[in-house]
Amino acid sequence: MNIQYVYILGASHSGSTLLAMLLNAHPDITTIGETAPGRMGDINTYLCSCGKLIKDCSFWKRVSRKIREKHPEFGLDNFGTRFELPSNAIVNRFLNFEHRGIFLECLRDTVLQLFPRWREVQRDIGARCYDLTSIVLAESGGRIFVDSSKLAHRLKFLLRIPEFNIKVIHLVRDGRAVALTYMKQDEFADAKEPASRRAGQGMAGEPTADSLPMNRAANEWRRCLRSAEHVLAELEKSQWIQVHYEELCRDPERTLGRIYDFLGLNTGHTVADFRSIEHHVVGNGMRLDTTSQISMDERWRLILTEEELRVFDREAGKMNRRYGYK
Repeated sequence: MNIQYVYILGASHSGSTLLAMLLNAHPDITTIGETAPGRMGDINTYLCSCGKLIKDCSFWKRVSRKIREKHPEFGLDNFGTRFELPSNAIVNRFLNFEHRGIFLECLRDTVLQLFPRWREVQRDIGARCYDLTSIVLAESGGRIFVDSSKLAHRLKFLLRIPEFNIKVIHLVRDGRAVALTYMKQDEFADAKEPASRRAGQGMAGEPTADSLPMNRAANEWRRCLRSAEHVLAELEKSQWIQVHYEELCRDPERTLGRIYDFLGLNTGHTVADFRSIEHHVVGNGMRLDTTSQISMDERWRLILTEEELRVFDREAGKMNRRYGYK
């Protein structure tokens, strides 16, 4: 069975969880957020967006039971859907490179073909991705699946799964705002309430990411955008749409209507209180917030120093301006 699969592509902390949850409020759309979440920490304390421990969530219990019938190794702490080859550092290094254009992607594929076991593992991971998606859709009653994984090199391999009819939402946010989240993730890229941060464990939990200085943060954002551009260049224009985080926050109904039209859905659907809809999302900590109020986060304008702004402009200002940010 072919599945309409929508992939949110972009840099981390660009609003993908917000967008995924807004889309999840449409009766035809289902999401679990990221389909290959990393660093979930202690599964005994990890919270589903429904507010329950993920291991106690009835939705995830049903999904786990059904997928284990086909893939006994499936676990809530490790879906087994990451494109990687266990215990092979060389292969995994090549797999984790960002998408770098046609020539270097051909080189990556050539190197991977030198490892015969990779071909089998890639098929198995693809099968797990398909089965996870189809089971989640069956459990939720949706017909369109949204994946907020964002990574361009993950999209490369998902595009090779023949049962997926993939469309892409390229989500863009001002690089200065994103860079701030890389510098101080706990404060600027997690749940609003400190008690809900760090996968629901509060500030006593393990940090979800290392803090970066501005030069590395700016380059990380620029690298993600460049990687996204490479994979988009290989798609038909009808396969993808670009959405800015800022326009989503300023006019969510109009922006969502444009996305619904792109997906062939009823553009008149609106949900003011999107948090009232049942969500079972993993990934970014904002899934645990309780308010449905959508407000644009532009704290970077107050927080970043003049020197940090100069560093950002030196490293990534040209790309930021190319996406319309002055």
